Amino acid sequence: MSVHTALLSRRVPGSCRRVWCVVARPLVHIRSASVAEPGTRRSDEEHLWEAASHLPFSRARIGSFFQERPVLRNPFLEDALLRGYLSRHLPQEAALSDLCAFGERVANEIDGWGRECEVSPPRLVHFDPWGNRVDHILTSQAWKRMKDLSAQEGLVAIGYERSFGEWSRVYQMSKLYIFSPSSGLYTCPLAMTDGAAKVIQSVGVSWPVDEAYSRLTTRQPERFWTSGQWMTERQGGSDVASGTETVAVPQSDGSYKLHGLKWFTSATDADMTLTLARVQDTMGTTTPGSRGLSLFYAEVSRDEGGRLRGIEVQRLKDKLGTRQMPTAELLLDGLPAHRLSQEGRGVASIANMLTITRIHNSISAAAAMRRVVQLARDYATRRTAFGKLLKDHPLHMQTLARMEVETRGAFLLVMDVCRLLGREESSMATELDTQLLRLLTPVVKLYTGKQAVAVVSEGLESFGGQGYIEDTGLPVLLRDAQVLSIWEGTTNVLSLDVLRCVARSSGMVLHAYFTHAKSLLAGASSVSSLAPAVKAVDNAISELQNFVQAAATRAPSYLELAARDLGYSLARIYTGALLIDHACWKGASPSDTYAALRWCEQDLCPVVTKQARGCYDPSTPPLDAALVYDQPTQG
Repeated sequence: MSVHTALLSRRVPGSCRRVWCVVARPLVHIRSASVAEPGTRRSDEEHLWEAASHLPFSRARIGSFFQERPVLRNPFLEDALLRGYLSRHLPQEAALSDLCAFGERVANEIDGWGRECEVSPPRLVHFDPWGNRVDHILTSQAWKRMKDLSAQEGLVAIGYERSFGEWSRVYQMSKLYIFSPSSGLYTCPLAMTDGAAKVIQSVGVSWPVDEAYSRLTTRQPERFWTSGQWMTERQGGSDVASGTETVAVPQSDGSYKLHGLKWFTSATDADMTLTLARVQDTMGTTTPGSRGLSLFYAEVSRDEGGRLRGIEVQRLKDKLGTRQMPTAELLLDGLPAHRLSQEGRGVASIANMLTITRIHNSISAAAAMRRVVQLARDYATRRTAFGKLLKDHPLHMQTLARMEVETRGAFLLVMDVCRLLGREESSMATELDTQLLRLLTPVVKLYTGKQAVAVVSEGLESFGGQGYIEDTGLPVLLRDAQVLSIWEGTTNVLSLDVLRCVARSSGMVLHAYFTHAKSLLAGASSVSSLAPAVKAVDNAISELQNFVQAAATRAPSYLELAARDLGYSLARIYTGALLIDHACWKGASPSDTYAALRWCEQDLCPVVTKQARGCYDPSTPPLDAALVYDQPTQG
């Protein structure tokens, strides 16, 4: 055997062929086997390296292996549950072909725009070169293209055209579900635009907002407007009753001028906004609390000199995520505005906006989960570890399957709320539908927001270290997901909203909930494969009914402590019923059945579990506080 052959055949432990050999000095850095240091002779070992030049690193500064990236394919065609759900409820060819074509555009064009929005975030220019205050928020070309696209594709308009009757909202939200993860966060201004249109529709489409309504709901890019939602002030977000200091000064023509500081305004480059303020009387006084709040409409415009009318942009917010979208602190200094609500009825008037924006938030949550699952399962067919593809590792598939179950549950829960909204807007809702929509709107938002953070975080882990590298475009999914449990009410705020909903309806929302949840199980009564899931949901419904009856006799503080767990229980039980119902229709697949079974293996009614452990007893709050503020003992 020649020396060359002997060298190349040498083995090291583990049976891996290597070309390491004994040399007079250690090889610390291999630049190139064919280049010798100036003034030195090339050794025999260096000649051998040259002979082995086909091996990795022998003639290159980097190796020959490059990991394939995950590929985004048409998100409509890749989503079996979405297609199955629409085939069952909205089988119209026009809707399905539009979603398919849009999905192709998302994968091949729009996703790149979304990435451009992320890497080219908005910036604020306070002054022009000559010292004039201009407050220009500069956004990327991709962000501007998103606005035109949103009009052309009818991402707001579909909900108001109602071409598909009671299923129009499902159609609209299905399109947003496909769009959201690639939108560069443009779904946020669309949510507020949809919410503003809903509010205007509810108060009456007449002067001074008739033109605005037409622009918010148009498909013509040159006419399309987006709306802001300027509610949050320095004292807080959800507690608008005590946190709103902005005043509205009446003008002689019946309009108002607004003065105040809006601490957090999303999509600040919008064309108009809805905002809350307190009307000032002739003595300069205002009414405190929610009774003093009125709803106002204002357009964002500039004067002849290019200055914003009645607005100064103080700064853009430096956020954890949602960096693609301009969010700013605004000083309102005489902003011209019109009052939309009756005086003192501002909070009640924005209820419709909150319903819409919370549903949009939930759509974005489910969409983020679906996107990370789609990318992770594609990556599992490309990444090899420990001798086989990730998809061939049962533990990895188990993890992805658990993510899939959560994603399916979130999707069906959100879409059922969209279904209820569509029925209400089409004047087809029963009393049960109306009550159910009231209850499930805060429930779906609070639960899917938490789900999204957990599932997307798990999804990044499935990419290993690459999931943590910014230029892969993966970390932005997690950073943006975190806002979903915060914006439009944190989990605790929404949990308390659920309690208020129950109290204001005298329990009717819960009656509607239990009635419909049980009806969803009816079709599975003779399906033996679903028996364990049906039994789990049925038992959980009974346990929750018993809990509610018992809690009604306790002090209000008891239910307040249980509010968060109650919200989770309502979400898990209802989602389980939806998964079972979907697994029973004639077009269901074995995976639909398996997903229902896996969902129902968890604790469906944590509020009862925690009650049994004494978590809501009167002794618990002081113990919680003592634990949180535990001080080191003096010694």
